[in-house]
Amino acid sequence: MPKASELKRGMIIEINEIPHAVKKVDSRSPSSRGASTLYKIRYTNLKTGQKLDESYKGDDFLKEADCVRVKVQYSYNDGDNYVFMNTEDYTQYTLNDDDLDGQKEYITDGLEGITALIVDDSILGIELPASVDLEIIETAPGIKGSSATARTKAAVLPTGIEVQVPEYLETGEVIKINTVTGKYMSRA
Repeated sequence: MPKASELKRGMIIEINEIPHAVKKVDSRSPSSRGASTLYKIRYTNLKTGQKLDESYKGDDFLKEADCVRVKVQYSYNDGDNYVFMNTEDYTQYTLNDDDLDGQKEYITDGLEGITALIVDDSILGIELPASVDLEIIETAPGIKGSSATARTKAAVLPTGIEVQVPEYLETGEVIKINTVTGKYMSRA
């Protein structure tokens, strides 16, 4: 049973015996001493698609949904649907654009390390790997000698997301992006 402070985007939590996917985690630290950190969690009901907002203290326990975790690989995009293939028995699973809200920006052709969450032979959602490698397709020219400073610049990646990267990186370089925070980690 995970604590509220351990929740990550993509986890499946059972609320009133219905599986809900964690879509957004927002932590708030109160200014008064002795007060505990509050976690505001946005869920999506995996049966109806409705949004649900809940607030918890950091040490509140939640029940993880009883689902099977299967390793899958991203295969292809069919309009608004994303198709994933089980790497063991080649079963294909389909998720639509809305099911992958906040995750599709990290999905590239042949991406491995994805875990699908399966209940009753249907896919509920996916858990992305902790980081993905993406190539910079557009950024300002690199500045030589700027590695000692902590200044950053915007870089556009092939999936359309924009991240802040150190000034010395150039177009064409492959970088590692954290899929939880959406931030630059290092060169790949």
